[in-house]
Amino acid sequence: MCTVTYLPVEGGYILTHNRDEAPKRSTQHLTRENDLLFPRDAGAGGTWIAVHQHGTTACVLNGAFLKHRHEPPYRRSRGLVLLDFFAFGDPDAFWKNYDLTDIEPFTLLFFAEGVVGEGRWDGVQKHLRYLEPDGSHFWCSATLYPPDMQLQREAVFRNWLKAQDSELQPADLLRLHRTGSVGDPQNDYVMNREDRVRTVSISQVVSDAKQLRLRYETVPEGTHEESGFYVKSS
Repeated sequence: MCTVTYLPVEGGYILTHNRDEAPKRSTQHLTRENDLLFPRDAGAGGTWIAVHQHGTTACVLNGAFLKHRHEPPYRRSRGLVLLDFFAFGDPDAFWKNYDLTDIEPFTLLFFAEGVVGEGRWDGVQKHLRYLEPDGSHFWCSATLYPPDMQLQREAVFRNWLKAQDSELQPADLLRLHRTGSVGDPQNDYVMNREDRVRTVSISQVVSDAKQLRLRYETVPEGTHEESGFYVKSS
C-alpha cells in the first residue's frame, strides 16, 4: 500500500498519504479513540495513518526495502502495530522494545515537531533512522513498487516541486496526489490494478505548533471528512 509525501512548511509540515489496497478494506469515516484520530481498516481493525493529540503523526507502508514473500499466518496486523506505537512515549523505546517476531515486514514513518523518523522491519532486523525535518521526502510501498518504479514515482514529486513558483498550500499537495502520473495507470499516484488493488483514499495531515488537522478523502467517490486536535503537551 501507499504513496507518502512530506513537505516542511512555516511552523510545521504537510503530510499526504495515498492508500493502495483491496477496495473491500476501504472505510468512509474517521475514528477518534484514546487521544488518537485515524481511519479504521475495515478488515483487520487497525489503521494506516493516525495523529495523536500530543502532536505525533505516524503512518505505515507494507514492506521494508524490497518485496518479500507473503507467509501467513502473522501474529498481528501491521495496522494494529501502528496503533501500538502510540502506547510508547518515545519512538526509540518502541523500536527497541516492541516484539516484531512473526509480524509481516513494514515501514513505519513518524513525525513530530522537528522530527522525521523512518523505521523498517524486514522480517529479521529492525532499521531506524532520522531524516532532515527541513527537507522534503517521498516514500512508496516496496510490495507494490519495485526500486526502479519507486525512483520514477519520486521523480514526479521532485519535478513538481521544482516547477512551483509560490508558497505551497495543502490543496496543492492534494492535487498532486490525485493527478501525479508516470504514464501508467497501474503505477500512477492514483493507481488501479484491475480493481484488485487500487487507490482507495487520500489522507492529509497539516501540522503546526498548535494544531494537527487530518483530512480523509475516499477515492474515487470523493467524499471527505476532516477533524483534528489542538496539540497539548505530553
